[in-house]
Amino acid sequence: MSDLQVLIAGAGPTGLTLACDLARRGVAVRVIDQAPGPFPGSRAKGVTPRTVEVLDDLGLAQEAVRAATPLVMRHYGREGTFTDQRPASYWQTSPAEPHPQLLLPQWRTEAILRSLLGRLGVTVEYATRLARFEQDGEQVTATVQRDAGGQVIVADYLVGCDGGHSTVRKQLGVAFEGATHPGQTLLIGDVEVTGLRPDRLHLWADPERGLLQLCPFAGVTAWQVAVMTPAWQARPPAPSQEVFQRAVLEITGMPQITLGAPTWTSTYRVNVRMADRLRGGRVFLAGDAAHVHPPAGGLGMNTGIQDAYNLGWKLGLVLSGHAGDGLLDTYEGERLPIAAWALGTSTERLRAMTGEFGKGTDADLGVVNTDDTRQLRLGYRWSPLSREGHRQGVRAGDRAPDAPCRDAAGASVRLFDIFRGPHFTLVGFGQSSRSSLDVVGDAWPGPLRTCLIAEAGTLTDADGHAADAYGVTGEAMVLVRPDGHLALTVEAHDTVAVLNYLEALKTLLSGR
Repeated sequence: MSDLQVLIAGAGPTGLTLACDLARRGVAVRVIDQAPGPFPGSRAKGVTPRTVEVLDDLGLAQEAVRAATPLVMRHYGREGTFTDQRPASYWQTSPAEPHPQLLLPQWRTEAILRSLLGRLGVTVEYATRLARFEQDGEQVTATVQRDAGGQVIVADYLVGCDGGHSTVRKQLGVAFEGATHPGQTLLIGDVEVTGLRPDRLHLWADPERGLLQLCPFAGVTAWQVAVMTPAWQARPPAPSQEVFQRAVLEITGMPQITLGAPTWTSTYRVNVRMADRLRGGRVFLAGDAAHVHPPAGGLGMNTGIQDAYNLGWKLGLVLSGHAGDGLLDTYEGERLPIAAWALGTSTERLRAMTGEFGKGTDADLGVVNTDDTRQLRLGYRWSPLSREGHRQGVRAGDRAPDAPCRDAAGASVRLFDIFRGPHFTLVGFGQSSRSSLDVVGDAWPGPLRTCLIAEAGTLTDADGHAADAYGVTGEAMVLVRPDGHLALTVEAHDTVAVLNYLEALKTLLSGR
């Protein structure tokens, strides 16, 4: 085993999430990025409720919610008429699903993650490019370039979070199958905007004039401008203040709207591509290095963050000796189907949104936001890590719901408060599971927290939210994975099944 356990190439949201998750587990990790410094743009601005749950587990949800921009969408017709819409799917919460969709510029999401990473003792190494790597059965040897010199880094594992043009993916020889749609090109930038209310996301969608979105962000003067016109699709211009300003006037007909000089710009061509595998020996792919999506629904960044969340706990258990290397095979087995789902869903949502463009102010552009795009229904029921012995309510592989409960002192405690941290959580419903929790807690040496929901237990479920969320009508135990999915559902007395599950993690052998 090397002194460095994991080398991460790429310090975007995916790489930063993975680095934070590994560092809090005590894994020795380095993060390199070829950019000269932190990403300055707003690009991926929608944070789904499931990703907010990931941030919650990292202790960052409250900070993200405070920094977010309240979203009301103002949709304009041709004559300057408008309607204000607040898509219900962005804001509908419940005791089991407590977090809303957030509107955050990507640079701020990254800054929140990078701040935590710094507190965990890891600094991103910018201006450091991965040139090449080799691997054997024991380690990965990477050559990186910094300034005029090179450096060799040896690590147990390498994870490519280095974007759609991933060096790691290309050198690993992984196919990136799919298509680029040259007829769908979006120009994006960060600019100051005057002439519009700063508490609305302003949207024009016209099949003849084009699509324009002007989106403010809380606490800063820069707005995101995103524009697509039919005239540009054959040969789109380079984004600039002049190009943006001309498009704004042509699409809106409102000369009072003026834009400042962009501080960041990008040309976005719609791509639908996915890697055919996510693991090659001791090397993994995550985020845009593994899949790229249409922008509708904002699934790209969120799916990447959730890739990292799936991989992090598995690397942590393997590196600590609590699981066999075969656990890492389940990363590909669980995340490839999710990547395929995200590509299909974002493509379908883009088609649905485009279909609304010609309806004027009657258009419901909230169609892009559905229960699917909240990402709360995603799970791994098909995974070998999902085992069922008790078929009430939620199923093994499903996302573990939240619920407000009370502790012994009567204080409010959510299940997410119990789940938070780099451990499995064994939850017992009912007094008869008390001894089972004690037996498992004493027997398994890995990271595990136990929680008894009962009178005189760790928590009480006075309002029945926990029982409702989990569908438990009697007594049972559920084992919650470190990434907030159910590993196992069993009868309240079945300690053997729980211990067998946890012990089997150590005997998992890689099929590669």
